[in-house]
Amino acid sequence: MNQHPADTSEVDERNLRVLEAVLFASTAPLDVNSLLTYVGEGANIANLLATLQQRYAGHGVNLVRRGDKWAFRTAEDLGFLLRREEQDARPLSRAALETLSIIAYHQPATRAEIEEVRGVATGKGTLDLLMEAGWIRMRGRRRTPGRPVTYGTTEAFLDHFGLESLSDLPGLDELKGAGLLSGRLPAALQIPLPFDGALREDEDPLDPDDLDGEDENP
Repeated sequence: MNQHPADTSEVDERNLRVLEAVLFASTAPLDVNSLLTYVGEGANIANLLATLQQRYAGHGVNLVRRGDKWAFRTAEDLGFLLRREEQDARPLSRAALETLSIIAYHQPATRAEIEEVRGVATGKGTLDLLMEAGWIRMRGRRRTPGRPVTYGTTEAFLDHFGLESLSDLPGLDELKGAGLLSGRLPAALQIPLPFDGALREDEDPLDPDDLDGEDENP
């Protein structure tokens, strides 16, 4: 019989306190392997996280999942209390928002594929800005002539927008209604399965030069 999350042993209670402290102290979401190093050998990390998540349900902060990682975040209904009154000094341009949306829904995507959807050229500066924000990354290189770089979203993207996985993305109609996408989307554009970070069959790993900050040829 499976143990109910509320029924915990003394060892489990200690491990729960340890996980609570580690997650509160971390500035970024942590994966299970990282958390395992802090608890006793043989601990059921899945049950511990489920128990901790249950205990914080309804509190001012909640334990949430972001991709394959976990973090404490302000409860959604209280998020307005922590919003800054001042405007972001570098708000994303419409081009950046549109590019980010296309990558999120069409990843892995090359610059040429992004431009095909948008109908206009996408400057390297736009992609650089999104990478500096930590919301997209270079995934690999497409197995086509020229081997263009493919782009995808990151776990920081999920965390920033309060998503557990890409399956939680709003519908395309919602994005269009919010003005984040124009009406130029192709009919074949599909919402992806939850992102696992693995390369697809039509992608090769990045070249060594890519890891030093080099991009594909224009």
